[in-house]
Formats: sequence, C-alpha cells, structure tokens
Amino acid sequence: MGEESAFAGLVERHRRELRVHCYRMVGSYDEAEDLVQETFLRAWKGWDGFAGRSSPRAWLYRIATNACLDTLRGRARRVLPQHLAPASDPTADLPPRTDIPWLQPFPDAAAPVESEPDSVAVTRETMELAFLAAIQHLPPRQRAVLILRDVLGWPAKEAASALEASVASTNSALQRARATLREHLPEHRLDWAHPLGPTDEELAVVRRYVDAVERADLDALAGLLAADIRAVMPPWPMWFAGREAVLATLRVSWDPAGPYYVGRFRMVPTAANGMPAVAAYVCPPGDDTYRAFAIGVIRVEGDRIAELSAFHDTSLFAAFELPMTFAPGGVSTGVPHT
Repeated sequence: MGEESAFAGLVERHRRELRVHCYRMVGSYDEAEDLVQETFLRAWKGWDGFAGRSSPRAWLYRIATNACLDTLRGRARRVLPQHLAPASDPTADLPPRTDIPWLQPFPDAAAPVESEPDSVAVTRETMELAFLAAIQHLPPRQRAVLILRDVLGWPAKEAASALEASVASTNSALQRARATLREHLPEHRLDWAHPLGPTDEELAVVRRYVDAVERADLDALAGLLAADIRAVMPPWPMWFAGREAVLATLRVSWDPAGPYYVGRFRMVPTAANGMPAVAAYVCPPGDDTYRAFAIGVIRVEGDRIAELSAFHDTSLFAAFELPMTFAPGGVSTGVPHT
C-alpha cells in the first residue's frame, strides 16, 4: 500500500500538465484524458524498473509521448472546416454533419494552475486552435520533437532520449517541423510568450457579444464583428468568411417567423484554449428548457471578434463542468473560468 500511495502521489502531481501535453499531440480533449490514464497504467507497470534513472516528470512525459505516438500511428490529422473546402455560401442549405476527426477545444480550467510544474509552458499561443491546427500538419514524431523542444524547452539530448532517437535525427526533425509550422502560422504566432487566459479587454467584448446574442440583436452583433471574421461550426463541414456572410446565416436562424428558427439563446461565459469562450444553450420554439447547443471559442482582435469557432458537440459540456439543461433564469452569465 505504501508503494501504491507513493506512485499515486507522484503521478497525480503531473496529471494536468500531461493532459495538456497529450492534447497538443492529438488535438482532442477526450483522447487526451484517455491517454493520461494509459500513461499512468504504463507507468505503474514499469514502476519497479524506474529506479530514479531520470526525473519522475521526464519519465512520465516519455511514456505519455510514446503512448500518443502509438495512438497517432496511421491516423488522419484532426481538422477544422476551413481546412477542407472554400468558404461556404450563407444562402445554401445546411449540409449533413460530417463525423471525421475534428479538433476539439480545451477548457482552461483543466490546464495546470500557476503553482503546478508545467504552468509556465502552457502559454496562450501554444494552446490556440490556430497552433493546434498547424501542428496537425506535422508527422507525429516531428510533432513530438517540436512540442518537447520548442514548447516544453527540453534540451536536444533529453528529447532524443524520450523518443529513443539520436540527437542528430532529433535536431533534423525539429528543423523540418519548424519550417512546416512557419508555412501554416502567421509569423507573430511563433512568439509564444503570453500567459494563458482572456484579457480584460477581450472579456468586455465577449460581454457585449453575449448580450447581443441573448437579445437576438443583429445590429448590435454587427458592430462587434470584424469585417474579415471567420466562423466555423464543426461537425458541419462549412465555414463563413466575412461579416456579411456571418450575419446572413444568423439572420435566417434567428428569425422567429422563418422555417429555420433555432430558438432563444442563453450564453454562459467560460474560457478555452487561452481565449474567451461561451457555452451556448438554446430553447426551441414550444419548449421551456434551455438545452446544451455548442461551445464557442472566440478570438478577439482589438475591440472586434475576428474568429468564432462553435463546436456543436454537447459531450464537451461535461469537460467544461457545465450542465446539459437549465430552466429559464436558471443560469446567470458572469466571469469565465480562468
């Protein structure tokens, strides 16, 4: 029992940072949770042979990285709708849902807190959806090298040891990974220094957004959207480019007299991937209960919303510790989790 207790205490200290590490590797919160459990299982099986030959943290990262590589073997990369097709026509009918491996958001509340070991490496830029989508273009081992070296700051020798590779081949893989990443990220996104979490200025924009959506006020919403806003809504393989396209599609679903009316909305602020987010609930016509609808991650530039990523996967509400339903007036909006 003493040995089991010592092991449990060791691994639990690193649960949150390993969850983030696995999430970066696979792009899925659900899979990251499973991979952390697989890491702990493999670690327990190898506990007798550990013998302190490296730090416990490095040992666990090595196990987690290789568990992720095993999972990714032969797997298609996770995507967002803009990676599949050109921007959609807002007047077109809604296409069928597409159940492919989509990127998932990550709740900020599940990331390491400031006092935990890897909190310094959980910067906003390395958790943004743009970064997650970009590293999906990397082969799994290049992805692992980039995360270990550039995100976690491991020395070349330590990263090579974790991957059971030579330092030379690891450095070569890193250079190729950096080159590919530059092709898929704006240059300023390579400066990974901002702490996780929304700013006060972003939260002010989001509060105005929540108010506009709950009142179904398209004019107020128009004043918040950037001219070149991008809106996506997986698992539907469509996305909209520009303020007018976004407003056109909302106009149809917000019209109580129209055939595509969705219902009344209530929005609960939260935070995901280092950015402000909202949990959207909808009360359909003829109903009196608001039901889980989508988790929306919001990218703000200046005083405008530059990107809306609405994940219509209600299973995500559990990860954000949010209820699936509530009665009218049952949830009050407020400051998001940080």
